[in-house]
Amino acid sequence: MKISEKASLPTKFGEFKIQSFEKEGKEHLVIFKNIPEIPIVRIHSECLTGDALGSLKCDCGEQLEYALKLINEKGGMVIYLRQEGRGIGLFNKVNAYALQDRGLDTVEANHQLGFEADLRDFSIVEEILSHFNINKIKLLTNNPKKEFSLKNIEVVERIPIKIKPNPHNEFYLQTKKEKMGHIL
Repeated sequence: MKISEKASLPTKFGEFKIQSFEKEGKEHLVIFKNIPEIPIVRIHSECLTGDALGSLKCDCGEQLEYALKLINEKGGMVIYLRQEGRGIGLFNKVNAYALQDRGLDTVEANHQLGFEADLRDFSIVEEILSHFNINKIKLLTNNPKKEFSLKNIEVVERIPIKIKPNPHNEFYLQTKKEKMGHIL
């Protein structure tokens, strides 16, 4: 694993530090501020449409903003993983969106394209936390899969992210709850 230098990142949410971690050709980013002994940690998978374009089809961008605001206030980190579309990539995500436009839910769309519902890999998270000498966290998530993926990190608290649904993402959020076990 290659690790970059730390750099300043002033944002509309506050002043942070960033550091990049590269492994197996994928570059991930950690955004952090005033890391306490047991930090709040958000494991966030890349969502270009939600994070950068403000898509209303998902809740990803709003979850990222919520996390950055909270970490600016209380300290902690966002581990931003480059695994677009729950691991199927941007090209296939757009194809899944087209299938969703025809009435399939997010899980059915992935299956129609020949993928599992969620192909994300969270194994690098423990390596990143180890780099920061962190072995206990407060995990900011609605996704139990993220908590269960941490074998050597103690999750002392799961902090839910409450995002108000909109007409464009209600079906998506319901699918995440019913088919993927998200705690909403």
